[in-house]
Amino acid sequence: MIAITGATGQLGQHVIELLLKTVPASQLVAIVRNPAKAEALSQQGVDVRQADYTDQAAFTTALAGVDKLLLISSSEVGQRTPQHLNVINAAQAAGVKFIAYTSLLHADTSPLALHVEHVETENALAASGIPYALLRNGWYSENYLASAPPALEHGVFIGSAGEGKIAAATRADYAAAAARVISEEGHAGKVYELAGDSAWTLGELAAELSRQSGKNVVYQNLNEADFAAALKGFGLPAGLADLLADSDVGASKGGLFDDSRTLSTLIGRPTTTLTESVKSIL
Repeated sequence: MIAITGATGQLGQHVIELLLKTVPASQLVAIVRNPAKAEALSQQGVDVRQADYTDQAAFTTALAGVDKLLLISSSEVGQRTPQHLNVINAAQAAGVKFIAYTSLLHADTSPLALHVEHVETENALAASGIPYALLRNGWYSENYLASAPPALEHGVFIGSAGEGKIAAATRADYAAAAARVISEEGHAGKVYELAGDSAWTLGELAAELSRQSGKNVVYQNLNEADFAAALKGFGLPAGLADLLADSDVGASKGGLFDDSRTLSTLIGRPTTTLTESVKSIL
């Protein structure tokens, strides 16, 4: 039995879709906060179980009979460490034999503030005694492409990444790696630094948007404080705006770059290019 947390989230949905191609639905457990959102999975024969990252007891019940667990990191930055500890403790109590965890690219050396909770979770996994693998995911291309519509409207793409190279890949690319690691044997003890085959700057992203759309888009680099203020002005919550600005600055320091091609090797195909991602969003 394979369980996936956050199964109705954007990454989780991709993973289950891929697993259903190779694993019988009866061997898949989708752990969700709101089972009503997972009705389509139930109809396909996936065992949908309710549990929240904040409720260790509920997770222990939800993991009954589960052999392998894909722990997709919580979306609640600032609460991740205690939430992930709840899941790891529940996995111990339920007798789970293997955990794959979606961490952050080069988490142990990353300049991004996001790395702290991921490292704390990695340490908790090491202390748990449960065999595990780390899927250290780089940035999702979608993180930046979500800003494409306003950039095309105003002709300016803003950020704080400077000339930092960003080796992004799509959620579908990272999901393919997660599906493989959680469904195959032989991945325990592995640390996978996962990123796109090619890297680009935000200036190059703006140029690609210009090329494909026929509209002139330029990249404007801001300092961290000004970028965070701009994001707040667009209506983003303060915490998220500060986090995104910090992550961009981390990218300027090489925090989102990796050229090992571990991801494409693991999934057996090239990762999605910037050109393809921009074409898709347009």
